[in-house]
Amino acid sequence: MIGMPSYHAIAAMVVTVWMFVAFARGRMSVEIISLLTIAVIAVGLYFFPLPETQPTDGLSLAFSGFGHYALITICALMIMGRGLVVTGALEPAARFLERVFKFNAKLGLLFSLIMAMLLSMGVNDTPVLVLLLPIFVQLAARGAMPASKTLIPLNAAVLIGGMATTIGTSTNILVVSIAVDLGLNQMGVFHYTPIVLVAALVALPYLWLVMPRLLGDNRVENLHELRRFETRLRITEDSILSGRELNEVIGRLPEGIEFADVPPGLMRPHHRVRMIGTHDMIEEASRILRGDTAPTWVLDRIKRRSDESRIDIAVVEMTVTADSRLIGRTLPSSGIADLFGVAVIGTHRPERLVGEKSDYSEGGDLRIAEGDVLLVMGLPDDLQQFARSDSLLTLEGMRELPRRSKALLAGAIMIGSVGVASVGLIPIAISALAGSILMFVTGCVKFDRVGRALSGKVIVLVAASIALGRIILESGAADWLGALLASGLQYLSPAAILAAIMLFVTFLTNFASNATAATVGTPIAFAIATRLGLPPEPLVLAVLFGCNLCYATPIAYQTNMLIMAEGNYEFRDYIRTGVPLVLIMVTALSILLVLTYGL
Repeated sequence: MIGMPSYHAIAAMVVTVWMFVAFARGRMSVEIISLLTIAVIAVGLYFFPLPETQPTDGLSLAFSGFGHYALITICALMIMGRGLVVTGALEPAARFLERVFKFNAKLGLLFSLIMAMLLSMGVNDTPVLVLLLPIFVQLAARGAMPASKTLIPLNAAVLIGGMATTIGTSTNILVVSIAVDLGLNQMGVFHYTPIVLVAALVALPYLWLVMPRLLGDNRVENLHELRRFETRLRITEDSILSGRELNEVIGRLPEGIEFADVPPGLMRPHHRVRMIGTHDMIEEASRILRGDTAPTWVLDRIKRRSDESRIDIAVVEMTVTADSRLIGRTLPSSGIADLFGVAVIGTHRPERLVGEKSDYSEGGDLRIAEGDVLLVMGLPDDLQQFARSDSLLTLEGMRELPRRSKALLAGAIMIGSVGVASVGLIPIAISALAGSILMFVTGCVKFDRVGRALSGKVIVLVAASIALGRIILESGAADWLGALLASGLQYLSPAAILAAIMLFVTFLTNFASNATAATVGTPIAFAIATRLGLPPEPLVLAVLFGCNLCYATPIAYQTNMLIMAEGNYEFRDYIRTGVPLVLIMVTALSILLVLTYGL
């Protein structure tokens, strides 16, 4: 006979349900709900301590999440991901996937999901997602599918792949270790891989075709159309245009880029071509063509001063006001580079894209007019001095250019951190922390820019979920729920027993933690197997699979939290997409376990 749970266990379950309902309704922000959860636990345990504990122990439990290794790991991984982005280390991979997505967006997503599954079979889930996350964020910025439509499916694919081997996640290792201690034979790395692969094939159409449709486009829309700038592209000695015609390479350039005043015949060094497009288009085209959008000596001086001062180069949009000395001048006659050490890499004329002939000098350079928008590159202090001195109004906040000289270094740091963790040399928490410190020391990430890498929403959510998981475990709520489950399974079929165990563990892993679900669920599975006369291995595998079905809430697993800020997700997005996936996987895995073990 199962007795009543303790008051602390009842309170823990009530807080869990309240937190879930509050997140699902979405009337309060994630930060407020998370902080309220921590506050309720702290105040409750202070005035009503757990047995054999002091009031201050309850405060330690409530606030333990802020110093927990899981939170430190997530923050370190965010910093390393930021390092890959600001150095442009992932641009080659992003460009490759961009070509795949441009060929066919659906096939690009399918290829990405399969790749993620296969990678996570041999490498821990978290490093795999950390490597893929910034790539897909860059893809979205380049015009591919929105990050909000790809990151949750990608995360689910990583989690399914991690389920397929005993080394795929640390939770798998924990379940297998507990099971061996309880008397089960040791499982090989690929002991149950065929079961998971078949279930993955069942779930793949949902991840690929249905899940993106359930997710909205959470991108922040521009309130105005992107400006198109006119620039003079200078053909350099090593440009791929040198000795060729423009038509030979036009197919490799961004869509929407336009050219004018193209010299007839083959292009030669020092030729200049008028190029028109958005800032991103101009930047990408100049990279592909290996040409300069400003005099080479100016660009070299800016880069040299940036290296010497260790200050990032920035690009900003400025509009020409009525009292600016630049009106009527051309860029070569303005002396901007000599006076201020900045480079104007493009000009936008609001009323028309390309000026009339009267707007150009005899040399073919555009005469600056009131209202023109200049795209200016340089060091921040020089840009501000230029704006003040020549009566320019800054329109856009400064955009820092990628520190490409650090790209290889940032990539090496990330690969090294992921590599040592994936082969089990050191825990991911240690390798990620070491990697983030190296990012700071080597200058891949500036210390004063850490705030851009970290998400306050994710930090308080992680802290609240850790505190909630501990109170569920230490109050006895998890043990009481497990005993209640065991007492009611004797009347069910083997498939239903496996499904019930899997769903119970899934509940624990989505609201407590994987470790809690593993430590509570594995002994319960053994007890149920003994009581009902069933082989323990399929029931242990039901626990292992349930620990990995953490799709339904952002607090279920650290990779869920990593994608939350980048995808601009709400709690309900996880519920809407994760619950159907949980049901699909539970059904498929339960049937496959029954067929495999002949139950």
